[in-house]
Amino acid sequence: MKKIVLLLLTVAGFLTSNAQLIAKPKCGTFEVDILDGKVNGLKPNARFGDITAKLPCFTSKDDEGTTAKCGALISYKDREIYFYTDRDYIEIREKSNVKLSIPIMGAPRNGLFKWLGNSKLKDENWDAFEMAYGILVLHYNKAGKVNLIQITTKDTSTLSLCE
Repeated sequence: MKKIVLLLLTVAGFLTSNAQLIAKPKCGTFEVDILDGKVNGLKPNARFGDITAKLPCFTSKDDEGTTAKCGALISYKDREIYFYTDRDYIEIREKSNVKLSIPIMGAPRNGLFKWLGNSKLKDENWDAFEMAYGILVLHYNKAGKVNLIQITTKDTSTLSLCE
């Protein structure tokens, strides 16, 4: 009986000694180039594998070929930035923890002309600006300040945003 108990304790000790701590991958600062349409050098139409390889600290992902509502998605919830790879756009939300090349998050709607010129399309709650890479869509809160940024390589006729 003593040998069986000793054997069980030894096996239990061996199994727990193989446990390892795994550190979460680090990505550093996310830098968003508004005028070039890139996040850390990645365009909105970057491949799924390229994004996860270059920015491995994602908090969740819906792989390509999924039946998820918005298709393939790589989420960085702690930074409030999302890559919709099936739809070729990047979404940056209001409480994002990223470095913007132009300080447009929280900027008033009437103060954007100096950076972006006139918008191509306008709505009550958003503007779409034509850029060299595609379209920049800015959404506004009730105070008329930018609270959501969407960067895409598509044009206004083929753009399909997730709601």
